[in-house]
Amino acid sequence: MEKIILRDEYIKLGQALKAAGFVGSGVEAKEVITQGAVKVNGNIEVQRGKKLYAGDKVEFDNDTIIILSSDNADM
Repeated sequence: MEKIILRDEYIKLGQALKAAGFVGSGVEAKEVITQGAVKVNGNIEVQRGKKLYAGDKVEFDNDTIIILSSDNADM
């Protein structure tokens, strides 16, 4: 499981996948997202620009990203 600590109010789904090291580029992120291989909070998400906020959970390729606010960074 990877944790991403927000610097701003949100992070976009494609950026989160890259930041966690799950994909190597924005193009690769777009491909896996549009193929329906990514879930956000248990639902398949096909929008690369989907905004993720603190508390959101992303699942891809049997791995998970948890989005945390800077206030919850010690979780």
